[in-house]
Amino acid sequence: MLFSLRAAQVDPRRLLEGDALGNVAKFVRGMFPPRLDGEFLGLMARPAIETVQISVMGTAIAVALGVPLGLLATSSLTWRGVLHERTSRTGRWLLGFAPYAAARAVLSVFRAIPEYVWAFMFVRAVGLGPFAGVLAIGVAYGGMLGKVYSEILENVSPRPLETLRAAGASRLGVALYGLVPQALPNVIAYTLYRWECAIRASAILGFVGAGGLGQQIELSMRMFQFDEVLTLLAILFVLVASVDVLSGRIRGWVA
Repeated sequence: MLFSLRAAQVDPRRLLEGDALGNVAKFVRGMFPPRLDGEFLGLMARPAIETVQISVMGTAIAVALGVPLGLLATSSLTWRGVLHERTSRTGRWLLGFAPYAAARAVLSVFRAIPEYVWAFMFVRAVGLGPFAGVLAIGVAYGGMLGKVYSEILENVSPRPLETLRAAGASRLGVALYGLVPQALPNVIAYTLYRWECAIRASAILGFVGAGGLGQQIELSMRMFQFDEVLTLLAILFVLVASVDVLSGRIRGWVA
């Protein structure tokens, strides 16, 4: 902690310096009153909807990537545990551990590169617009979801699995009736949480030309229209709060 405090150059006194306070005061004065005229709000309706659409499609791609990779990265499914007690050691390593290690490596690569950097690369590949943001969120969050899915599946209670296996159930039956029911509520809860994060991420990715509210915030900041920035931040808050309420109800229904 002390080393990080020094290396990161953390100095709260800099917030109280004259230039810092003056710049903050200038920014705050420019934010009020916020721009709330009908023309501006009407123009911002499309970017707001686009932000939600980017988050939805990005999360959908993340789930499509995370589910198969997460299953492969679950050791109890691929190479050890109750499902593989009757498998030879050689079979476990060749048919189980190899795809397990490969899936873990792919998930690590996806997670290691921030979505902001993915957006830069996809903007170069597919051009400016929301599609680049969708791909960036999909790949980055796919790595996160896959990792967490595998951790959730590996930490379920093994007793139902052992009971089903002892009763003669197949591997698929054990997975469907013993593993999935235990893990599903946590999987859904974390997926919804990532959707909430995707709303914020889609706004940030707009700064690199990936569309949505973020692009409008970046334009307003560049033009020093701080009253527009406050309005856009308020719209973003409403979107995040709405998704939070919706996901909370879904989690309650699933639980």
